Amino acid sequence: MATSDEATPLDEEVRRLEEQQRILLEMIDRLKVRLDESTAAPAPPVPADGERYRDGIVIWETPEAATIPFLLKFNINTQLRYLNTLSSDDTFTDHLGDVREVHRRNDITVNRAMFILGGYVFDPRARYSFTVWTSAGAASIVVAGTIGWQFNNALTFTAGYTGVPGSRSLVDTFPFFQAIDRSMADNFFRPGFTQGAWAKGEPVKGLSYLAFVGNGLNTLSISASKIDTNLLASGSVWWEPLGAYGEPGKSRNMYDDYFSSRRIRIRLGTSFTRSREDRFSNLDQSSPENTSLYNSDGVLTFSTGAFAPGVTVDEALYRMWAIDGGLKWNGFAVNGQYFQRWLNDFVANGPLPLASTFDRGFEWTAGQFVIPRKLQLYGRGSRVFGQFRDSSEYGGGARWYFLPTERLWLNPELIKVDHVPYSGAFTPYTAGMNGWTPMIQTVLAF
Repeated sequence: MATSDEATPLDEEVRRLEEQQRILLEMIDRLKVRLDESTAAPAPPVPADGERYRDGIVIWETPEAATIPFLLKFNINTQLRYLNTLSSDDTFTDHLGDVREVHRRNDITVNRAMFILGGYVFDPRARYSFTVWTSAGAASIVVAGTIGWQFNNALTFTAGYTGVPGSRSLVDTFPFFQAIDRSMADNFFRPGFTQGAWAKGEPVKGLSYLAFVGNGLNTLSISASKIDTNLLASGSVWWEPLGAYGEPGKSRNMYDDYFSSRRIRIRLGTSFTRSREDRFSNLDQSSPENTSLYNSDGVLTFSTGAFAPGVTVDEALYRMWAIDGGLKWNGFAVNGQYFQRWLNDFVANGPLPLASTFDRGFEWTAGQFVIPRKLQLYGRGSRVFGQFRDSSEYGGGARWYFLPTERLWLNPELIKVDHVPYSGAFTPYTAGMNGWTPMIQTVLAF
């Protein structure tokens, strides 16, 4: 049996080996940490193949486990258009008997060009966007931005520039209309674009909403010193009881049935807007999407002599209600909207012959793909039943998708208009215009 003195060298050898093992394990742990750090950063933004296009071009995206999550995506909307309104008379007469000029056109323009950067930063719920927004027709440039937070699918809160959701065409549908652009009636009744804050979501499957508070009907490029102190309120609700109206992504709410599903889809919606308008906020026309208030005879509501000779309205209360619906099936699509607009509570520098005005109207488009995902033929029309004059339009055209995508198309169209009730430099319409109007455009929206 070994004595305690004989066991001592063995014990010391064991302790020495244990110490060496501890040191070795510590070195392995340190190397593992350094290896994990080196493989986590930097990471490639995205694969250099087709996966880089995900409803836009992904410029950079961090891995899911990144310390600072970040996504930067690039989108563009570009519209090139030829427009000819030379068949129109060169003057029109308003309801007071005054003769006014019709601005006729024959031009090629980059009607809209929008450069959009967006994504999330610091947290996937922290959303942002930055847009450079130009219109050659309106000779203007607007730089716009938004910041938002997505709580869940039922609620995303955002602030910045956006369209006032008083018409279906201002709720995530641009530029995927069935016709060449918004209709005559839609442009007459609808609000425009402004700065504000809004909540949006889908609290129940198939039922969506957008609630908005903003500066006014059309304040896209108006300085803060000219914007009045009255805030606008607007909202829209829509229901898709038979499933999503379109495919996921940017073209989610497109009007036509490009994907030719054999499943019937329906969209039903309503929108309402209320705004106390001031003439100094509403007369500005220098931004891409402004549609200032017009009376139904084609005269600016806030211009001198619009209601009575020599009298100018300085303030008015605008209220507009719209009801819309649409149906798609197997390449066929029909969409329509009914409008009602009230102007009252006038403040003027002289007596007026009336205390309020009421205008109503509608729009419709219907189209069928005669070659699936390639060629659609469509017809459209709209009418305004006005306080001072009625207006109408009808026509048709074709949409040729010459590549296998719904994001690029060529669109010839011919319409007949009668007594257009408003002017908008970025639209095909000018106050008082009548006659046949040929157009052709191409749109890239990726």
